Amino acid sequence: MRQPARATLGILGVAAVGALLFDMLLLSQGLVISMRNLLEQSGFDIRVTATDSLPQGGPMIDNASSAARAIAALPSVSAALTIRFASARIERAGKTPVRSSLQGVGLSDTRPWTILRGNDLQRGRELLINENAARMLDVTPGASVTVRASCSGDSEALPPVEFRVAGVAAFPFDTPDAATAATSAASLGEACGGQEPDAADVIMVAAKDDPVIAAGDISQLRPDLRAFTNDESVGRLEQGGFTYFRQISTVLTTVTVSFALLLITVLLTVSVNQRLGEIAALRALGFTRMRVVSDVLAESILIVGIGGALSLPLGVALAAGLDRILKRMPQIPENLHFFVFEPQALGVHITLLALTAFVAALYPMRIVARLPIAATLRDEVIS
Repeated sequence: MRQPARATLGILGVAAVGALLFDMLLLSQGLVISMRNLLEQSGFDIRVTATDSLPQGGPMIDNASSAARAIAALPSVSAALTIRFASARIERAGKTPVRSSLQGVGLSDTRPWTILRGNDLQRGRELLINENAARMLDVTPGASVTVRASCSGDSEALPPVEFRVAGVAAFPFDTPDAATAATSAASLGEACGGQEPDAADVIMVAAKDDPVIAAGDISQLRPDLRAFTNDESVGRLEQGGFTYFRQISTVLTTVTVSFALLLITVLLTVSVNQRLGEIAALRALGFTRMRVVSDVLAESILIVGIGGALSLPLGVALAAGLDRILKRMPQIPENLHFFVFEPQALGVHITLLALTAFVAALYPMRIVARLPIAATLRDEVIS
């Protein structure tokens, strides 16, 4: 209260530093948590591929429909769905053709998308498209479009196939500008000109109880296939590209805490040095050493506590803005977030600020504890 300008600047400095610290803690695990949420929202717990890596244009699973039926018959599995990926050009009279990512799915009651308008896939040559494709083609459920599929890495000249748009759906891993479409595996096989009609890039599996048990059963049933639970998939991604953001978060967290420590130490030291005569007078009147030392610690706790409380809403607002900026990077799913709140991050944030308040007060507390009372009072009178 006696130094409002200095106290306000200190609190605002801690608030700014604390907001950045909070955001870095959210960033350290944000992508991992967000990716896990996306995988779980799809309704499937396990991904089965033909290789030791997640599907990225590698070998396909042959006889996928029979493999999916055998997996679905396991006691630990509730559903299995084959998915084959292809690229396609969707055309409509009077509109610019749209380049699309096309996926063909097998028969299953569980689907990895959410219907927004129209109906889900039934029978025949039906197509689901996302909002971007519907807007670019200016189509509504029930309209007819022409699909020219590309189902291999080689240049192809496949004949056009007419599809009816059954509905508009939201796909979990869509990027903001992606035009995604889905159809049945049989219809995609027709669009691919009969090339590998019963092949799939991945089999999505929903476990009844424990995904780890289900993955083990799948591995015993089909040793030639590789089953990844959602946690294993996230772990592989975390060891790859996600480590970059964790390293950035660790470095910036260290720098932020160090800056906060220096800021509070300087403020408290200046405050104590300006009050040395007052502190010596209080000691001469009978105040104990512990009493004046605790006064310095209380000042540190007040500055860091108020600044830390202000840093939380400031950090949330800053995280939202930074998240929008980072999501502009190409190939980032629209529902993937870099900054995700979790209680553990809040606990670490509070702990780091509390340690900062204590450590920053150590040096000025040492000055007060070793203050020579008589000499300080004499110097105060002489000055």
